[in-house]
Amino acid sequence: MRHAESIYTPGTERARGLTGKGERDAALVRQLLKDVPVDLVLSSPYYRAVRTVQDVAEAAGLEIISVEDLRERQLSGEEFIASQEQFRSAKRRVYEDKSFAFPGGESSEAAQRRAIRALLPWIGHADYRHIVVGTHGDIMTLMLNDWDASYDCDFWASTTMPDMYKLHFEGQQLNSVTRLWAEETVSLPE
Repeated sequence: MRHAESIYTPGTERARGLTGKGERDAALVRQLLKDVPVDLVLSSPYYRAVRTVQDVAEAAGLEIISVEDLRERQLSGEEFIASQEQFRSAKRRVYEDKSFAFPGGESSEAAQRRAIRALLPWIGHADYRHIVVGTHGDIMTLMLNDWDASYDCDFWASTTMPDMYKLHFEGQQLNSVTRLWAEETVSLPE
């Protein structure tokens, strides 16, 4: 799951929270998963990801396990103070050349490897049939891309905040992916 809406503010990458819409959407995430017998909740340590899955964890009576390697990808060593067009161009470059990294940044290959390495021990584990993973759009895309190359930069650009996908595995083999979040169809009951 990609975290709910959060406003980018330079220097607050780990601590920034959710907008009012993001808070409402976190409640919707809980509502969407209310009938799922969640066994485990993992999250990036970044507050916006934790906050997005917090209500789900509380409803299931679970603690959130913070996983550092589910954190956002560092695109460069300096804050990206650039236009949206320059940011998207930089993202496209690191997706198209998975081994390329901007100075001080992390390549797609390295970010994907760390995220998958963090996730694999939990997938197929007999005690954890229903796992909720709170992370970031880039990392979510790179994890999906490890199993299916069609999850690429265009997919990343199409994701929403939040965005949620149900992945079904046999052992550690991905069998299917279903999108659970569509803003036009998600609403709390009156």
